Amino acid sequence: MQTPEANDAELLPPTSPELPEALVFLDLETSGANLANDRIIEVGLVEVDPQGVREWNVLVNPGIPVSPFIAQLTGINDAMLSGAPTFAQIAAELLERLRGKVLIAHNARFDYSFLKGEFARLTIDFRMPTLCTVRLSRKLFPEHHRHNLDALVTRHQLHVPGSRHRALTDARLLWELWQCWQRELPESSIENAVVALIGLPAWPAQLDPQIIDDLPEAAGAFAFYADDDRLLVAKRCSNIRRQVLAQFAAGKRAAQLSEATRRIDWREAAGELGARLHEIEFERLATASTSSLAVGDGRRLTPGVSRDLCSWQVQPVADGDFRVQLVHAEDLDFALRDDLFGLYADGREAVRALRQIADAHHLCHQRLGLDDSAAGQACAAYRQKNCRGTCIGREAGALHGARLLTAIARWKLKPWPFAGPIVLLERDAFGWREDIHLIDRWRHVCTVHNEEALQARLLAGPSEQPFASDVYRIVSRTLANGKIALRRLPAWST
Repeated sequence: MQTPEANDAELLPPTSPELPEALVFLDLETSGANLANDRIIEVGLVEVDPQGVREWNVLVNPGIPVSPFIAQLTGINDAMLSGAPTFAQIAAELLERLRGKVLIAHNARFDYSFLKGEFARLTIDFRMPTLCTVRLSRKLFPEHHRHNLDALVTRHQLHVPGSRHRALTDARLLWELWQCWQRELPESSIENAVVALIGLPAWPAQLDPQIIDDLPEAAGAFAFYADDDRLLVAKRCSNIRRQVLAQFAAGKRAAQLSEATRRIDWREAAGELGARLHEIEFERLATASTSSLAVGDGRRLTPGVSRDLCSWQVQPVADGDFRVQLVHAEDLDFALRDDLFGLYADGREAVRALRQIADAHHLCHQRLGLDDSAAGQACAAYRQKNCRGTCIGREAGALHGARLLTAIARWKLKPWPFAGPIVLLERDAFGWREDIHLIDRWRHVCTVHNEEALQARLLAGPSEQPFASDVYRIVSRTLANGKIALRRLPAWST
């Protein structure tokens, strides 16, 4: 069978605002759940249109081994697939069967993403309207908490026509489920729910509407840019598609954002860590602007790390007390120091924070450099009865130093605790995505998705990125909770 022509971007018409008549209930079996590395091994579909109902089922040779878990779950093994056609060989017929219809699947984004990936390898820009029966079930039956296919089979007493976890069997189940809903519910209820799920949302006229189809229903971060590539808003979220569309919801701020946006970018993530790192990266790469529009969350973002990022360096002096000195990240690698306390955007914020600590703990302003009174004279805090007299010898320096360390202990920066870089391996809840975060000296070097890409980046040597307070905080919290797998790497070769 001939492979379809490359770059076929006009596969299917846009979604109709009415309840569609041409449907295709589809299920895929795959070699595993990783979108980047796994492949389709079986396609099953039920076509429903005014001409009738037709079924189609085919095994697909993925060109890679099937995982033992998938083989046990589906009963499909490598031997069964060795003589099956490749996806390239079935692509033309599959496209023809999908053309002009609405694709209905359970967890539709999973099946759709696998189809999109397989067609992309054939340089085909695959797009079609989709309807997820999980989301539709939630809309139609909000009183129920479980909407997986097994739960729906039990709830609606569906007949299982064959072995579960085979593509055609599950596609048949979806068709039976659809008919069951048609019998149980008013047509208007189903129509309103379907239109709400697949109807086109409000969308800026200057943006390509095909972006809507590309937006993934996955965790990650997104960014909106103005016509001069100024960053308007960057946010992390658990569902990129839902949150991007929500930005254009009715309202004055949404109208401003809609009018200003000329480009949208996004990066998927396996979880919260990756989403936060992507958000920080969008902000780091943002074009500096002193005339940002008051849209989004209103923040004014600048590229990289502020050159004013600073911390308090606390070092011992002769009498047992400590000298406090403001140091900047551009002059000192904060990741390698064991005597830093607090992270501040600039010196003014740092001084304000230290003054608040001093007042709360009755510390001497003179010893902390907050008071320019001469040595031996009472500082302003002592005159206000908020200092215990270290400045005039009424309190021993060692005691003052001990109280200082106690007061600032919670803000102590952790030095990088490893001899070299590390990898934080983050997987999503379903095992569909795996992110390999390369971290070095509290810097986020990169995120890759396979060992080959990781080794290639390691060969490039250490990152020259500056120390970033946001990355430090999110990575240190991640290490502290221990919920993400950690792998130590050798020190960079010199």
